[in-house]
Amino acid sequence: MSARGLPPLSWLRAFEAAARHLSFTIAADELNLTQSAVSQHVRSLEDFLGHRLFVRQTRALRLTEAGTNYLPTVREAFDVLARGTRSFTGSDPAQRLNLHCNLSFSVHWLAPRLESLFNKHPWLRINITTSLWEPRNLTMERSVEIRFGRSADMPDRAMRLTRDQAYPVCAPSYQAGQFDLSTARLYDCAGMMSTWDLWAKECEHAFDRTHDVTLASTYLVGISTALAGGGMVMCHDTLAHDLLQQGTLIKPFSGSIDMTEAYFLIPPSIHDTSEASTAFVTWLTDALDCR
Repeated sequence: MSARGLPPLSWLRAFEAAARHLSFTIAADELNLTQSAVSQHVRSLEDFLGHRLFVRQTRALRLTEAGTNYLPTVREAFDVLARGTRSFTGSDPAQRLNLHCNLSFSVHWLAPRLESLFNKHPWLRINITTSLWEPRNLTMERSVEIRFGRSADMPDRAMRLTRDQAYPVCAPSYQAGQFDLSTARLYDCAGMMSTWDLWAKECEHAFDRTHDVTLASTYLVGISTALAGGGMVMCHDTLAHDLLQQGTLIKPFSGSIDMTEAYFLIPPSIHDTSEASTAFVTWLTDALDCR
């Protein structure tokens, strides 16, 4: 206990994070502590206050009436500390965004448009963490995620961003422009529904090379190979659009198919919404015309 009769800041931080997530485990990940340390901090705070702050259930937490009443006071205190600190440092966390983004989307869609984003919002600061397309548990405040996959695998608050067509692409000079599906080196992203087989069947192209396709865990491998003139890759609108417009890639064959997978935006929780996340989400949805 401090000289002013206040509990240690570490106890309060553990309580606020656990109350926000209703989980000691997620709070521990956020605070870089063990789950048992967060639980002990909260228990110490409860002993200090003389009130239970949580009802501990199997794999779940629920705030008690005392916890619900105490939480706004703790949050206000942290807000006051944050504002006071910013008066010295000049930084505002509300203007910084933690973006977790699919790797291929980051490289082939987002990166070429970052200058447009910063021209519109020059105050915005973004920390970009890339991933492939598997789901992730977000633990950082003010986080936004752009995830690739199927609707059934997305959380309830996810917003679908794209409805793409899939088709093969390659460099204009590949096979000296005499495109031959029977001899081309073929690439695809593993785990996809829109495969070479499905495209060939629906677009009525002869195809018996299922086991000849080179698979990678990201579209970047196939796209990079195609750009280097090394083969054809099954791709889709979001990733191929700019490259097709520039003429660095072309569609060697006619026909495309609807994709089952899509890119999804997972916005922050209501509590974690900030000036930065609101600005980014608005810019992104406008840019993709998905409203």
